[in-house]
Amino acid sequence: MRGSGVRAGVRIVAREDGRGGTSLPVLEGGGALAVRRTRARGTEARVMLVGAMSGPLGGDRFSVEAEVAEGARLDVRSAAATIALPGQAKGRATYDVRLRVADRGELRWLPEPLICAGGSDVAVSTRVEMGGEGRLLLREEQVLGRVGEEPGRLAGRLTVRVAGRTVLDQELVCGPGAPGAWDGPAVLAGHRAVGQLVVVRPEFRREQPAARVLGECAALTPLAGPAVLVTAVAADGLRLRRVLDEALSLLEQPSAQRDLIVRLSDW
Repeated sequence: MRGSGVRAGVRIVAREDGRGGTSLPVLEGGGALAVRRTRARGTEARVMLVGAMSGPLGGDRFSVEAEVAEGARLDVRSAAATIALPGQAKGRATYDVRLRVADRGELRWLPEPLICAGGSDVAVSTRVEMGGEGRLLLREEQVLGRVGEEPGRLAGRLTVRVAGRTVLDQELVCGPGAPGAWDGPAVLAGHRAVGQLVVVRPEFRREQPAARVLGECAALTPLAGPAVLVTAVAADGLRLRRVLDEALSLLEQPSAQRDLIVRLSDW
C-alpha cells in the first residue's frame, strides 16, 4: 500500500548473443518501475526505465540492478525524470542502483534527472563494480526542487570500483536539515542542480586527461585508476545537462577542448 511505502525493482542482464550482438536474457520490472527493450544500435542492446506511477514517495524503496557480461554492450536510459515527492508514509524514500560490468563489457548509464520536490526526503545510492577491462559512461543529475518551490532533501552516494579497487567514493547531503553549509560557496553555492559524469576506459591507464576547471561551474578530475570524474553545478537541470554534454564532448574529442572551455567560460 502507498500509505506504508512500496517496493519496486528492476533487474537487467546483458550477454553476448554469439552473433556479434548483445542479448537480454533477464529483463524484469515490477511495481512502480518497469523496463522496456528499445531498438538496438549496432552491437549494443538498449533499454528504457519507465515509471509506472509517481514516486518515490516517503517510505518507498526502489532498486535497479544491471549486469553486463564479458563482451556485451548495454545502454540504459529512462523515459522521463524521476520526481521524489512527499508521501503519506513517514520516513525516507530510497533508490538503490547496483551496476556490474565484466571485462570487455560496456555500459552506458544515462537516466534522466532525479528531481527532489519540496518536502521530499530521498537517499540515492549508486554502486558500480567494474572488471579491469570494462568500459563505463555514467551520468547522474539531481535537481533540488521544481520551479518556484523549496528544495527537498537529498542524500546521495556514488561508489565505483575497478578490478576490486575503489577509485571513487563520494557522498553529498543537501536540502532542509542537511548538516553543514550545503548551500554555501564550498558546496552548491546557491545552485539547484548538481551532476557528475564518470568515464572508465582501459586506455586511461596509458593516458588520462589532465585535471582542469571547465568554466566556472564544472571540473574534470582524473581518478586513481582508468577513470575520470566530471562534477558540475548549475542553476537548473537544462543548464546542467548542457555542461555535462560539453564535458563529454571534450573527453570523446580532445581536439574540441579549446572550443569547449571558451563556451563554458561564458557561464
